[in-house]
Amino acid sequence: MDVGAWCSQSRVWVVAGKGGVGKTTITAALAATAAAVGLSVLVIELEGKHGLGTTFGRPGPVGYEAVPLRGPPPNGADRAATPPAGAIWARRLTPDDALLEYLADHGLQRVSRRLVSSGVLDVVATAIPGIRDVLVLGKVKQLERAAVADMIVLDAPATGHAMTFLTSASGLLDAARGGPVRQQAADVVELLQDSSRCRVLPVTLPEEMPVSETVESASMLEDRVGVHLGAVVVNGYEEGPAALECPTGDAARRAGTVLDPWALEAIEAAREFRLRRLRLVGEQVSRLGRELPLPQLRVPRLGTPAIGPRELDQLAAAMAHAIDALPATADTR
Repeated sequence: MDVGAWCSQSRVWVVAGKGGVGKTTITAALAATAAAVGLSVLVIELEGKHGLGTTFGRPGPVGYEAVPLRGPPPNGADRAATPPAGAIWARRLTPDDALLEYLADHGLQRVSRRLVSSGVLDVVATAIPGIRDVLVLGKVKQLERAAVADMIVLDAPATGHAMTFLTSASGLLDAARGGPVRQQAADVVELLQDSSRCRVLPVTLPEEMPVSETVESASMLEDRVGVHLGAVVVNGYEEGPAALECPTGDAARRAGTVLDPWALEAIEAAREFRLRRLRLVGEQVSRLGRELPLPQLRVPRLGTPAIGPRELDQLAAAMAHAIDALPATADTR
């Protein structure tokens, strides 16, 4: 399937998954994959997240105003600036910043900062559960409507909070009878349930617990939020050469090599360990396919201590290859 067409299925992609599965890395890889085919990308980092800039080789944290990760920077202080084709920009959204901008847009700029600094938002958050998440998602909705980029990639919280994060608008919609809060919640629900505007990209590792949690959370998101799921990303996927199936002693004899007994034993133990690991990966990937019948994007395990620009390009190339291998009719649920 054409990479650009696949990425353009929705304007907003929410990258979700269990903590520790590499969501931020996959968020960056997805952005790099889209930018490589000429799409402009805005990556959104949420409060409590970090590490996005480092992945792109950019020192320092990402702030509320858009900053370039790849491509030219915004012109001056223009918040409405949009990344050009093939560029990746990023910004960090917090409930406080989203509230400040919301109040300013509604003519309350003079009192907005005083309200936030006085802790009013914390009081409101206690009185109206979910309002903090709706403020952030409302800003995402505003950015999507304004078409600030060809593609917006949101690095979602870990699964537990992500469920609350994505269901908060539905809860507020049921609780609020009217007013701006209900309208904001309704707009967010409309965004989340429209597959042409928003899709969720689940991420997992090829291990038992992450796969089980991915299957469970994906079903819950479909049922409770009505979101459309994209292809599931299998991060850290491993494949071994066929030569691993051959016992070390047989391989040595075929090569005309004589190994010391201790070396033979050590190498054979390593071979068997590697085979067990690969078989476990294969079993979990197969189970994932049975229990969550979505196209799989398998991203390799690099085995490096950190992910920087070079490793990011490797992952983006692998993701592009996996997307390209999907059938042209591949679609999400």
